[in-house]
Amino acid sequence: MLIEISQLVKNYEIGDLLVPALNGVDLQIDQNEYVAIMGPSGSGKSTLMNILGCLDTPSSGIYKFRGRRVSDLNDDELSRMRNKEIGFIFQNFNLLPKMTSLQNVELPLMYAGVPRSERRERAIEALEKVSLADRMDHKPSELSGGQRQRVAIARALVTKPGILLADEPTGALDSKTGVEIMALFDELHREGNTLIVITHEREVAEYSRRIIFIKDGKISSDEKNIRKADADQAILRTRG
Repeated sequence: MLIEISQLVKNYEIGDLLVPALNGVDLQIDQNEYVAIMGPSGSGKSTLMNILGCLDTPSSGIYKFRGRRVSDLNDDELSRMRNKEIGFIFQNFNLLPKMTSLQNVELPLMYAGVPRSERRERAIEALEKVSLADRMDHKPSELSGGQRQRVAIARALVTKPGILLADEPTGALDSKTGVEIMALFDELHREGNTLIVITHEREVAEYSRRIIFIKDGKISSDEKNIRKADADQAILRTRG
């Protein structure tokens, strides 16, 4: 099991008030799953994303990643986990404006201490995977929104992480470009990547193979996306 969460609780202190964000969440996600987490504003989905990405800590409960309790990790181990095991994809891309596409993709490897020649080779490979090898010397201002998101996806892929964690990945894109990015996610999943997408858009969630709804800090439903699962089986039969 890749991710195991049990009785997860997260409260925020605002002045004298204790505001609950998550209230007893139980969740398991296996390797190579493609999961969408949906919910209205204030439902707790962003808090859950931050905890899954080790950007925040729960008030109580257990979070295990690859069988190890995340609360047992020290700061250095948490930092290594975020850099190596989790590929982040954000709505607003979070690219450094003065760096080229190649340099932006190289960044996680630089933080990990990977030698320069290997960094470059792996970054080029990641950009080729998202069909942007011809834009590697371009800066973000010279790219379209869809191309910027592809650079962000390449940056997330370059460390070969355990999971890709995407927060509203099409939120800053027009509908046509959003469809292209979600088609890329489909391809990445079929190549064996584990994807967790946080979204409030049903159209985006429908690309996943499992849809989880959060309401008032609890999971209200957790359903298999039969349509996409059947499509995957049809593709496998065709390839076979």
